[in-house]
Amino acid sequence: MNRVVVSALVSGLLCAGVSAPALAQYKVVGPDGRVTYTDRPPVDRPSQAVKSSGTAAGNVDLPYALRNVVARYPVTLYTGTSCAPCDAGRNLLKSRGIPFTEKTVNTSDDARALQSREGTNQVPVIRIGSKQIAGYEQGEWTSYLDAAGYPSESALPPTYRHPAATPLAPAAAPKSEPEPEAGTLPPPQFNSAPGNPAGNAPPGFRF
Repeated sequence: MNRVVVSALVSGLLCAGVSAPALAQYKVVGPDGRVTYTDRPPVDRPSQAVKSSGTAAGNVDLPYALRNVVARYPVTLYTGTSCAPCDAGRNLLKSRGIPFTEKTVNTSDDARALQSREGTNQVPVIRIGSKQIAGYEQGEWTSYLDAAGYPSESALPPTYRHPAATPLAPAAAPKSEPEPEAGTLPPPQFNSAPGNPAGNAPPGFRF
């Protein structure tokens, strides 16, 4: 079972990583503004580590071997609250020292975003590069992480801190009260405090 899973993953990873920027680890901008990509850090000019998408990555302080894997096969974890499998999956990633992005699914907007993005309403979901696994099964997760090249034991520097989890769907901005138009009177304010009946008002009527 594990052998089949690993073989399938390796085949998929090789197919997913054939573009030049995905294999390159550094983005170099020359004096003329020309951008090139290389798998070795240049010594004569500034450079940035890149993700498989070609964008600058924030993992330049990672060991080279680990940085290489993270750039090619980034890990995203989708979790919910009061979810024991989610906690187990998170603990597995942290115990192996695997950098990952965690997205929480706690609202209906989050759930819709998860369904749209991953085609499932189940958590946890882990994405390793282009491979998605819905649900937690330690052996399956371990097999795919091994095949991607992640170390079995943590190689993170002591100063590394995993990023905080963030909601999958951005929070909606609170609605502001419309400003009154110039020259208009504000709406009347009613006092709900008990008062005394006035004039010939029926009993129980309050102004």
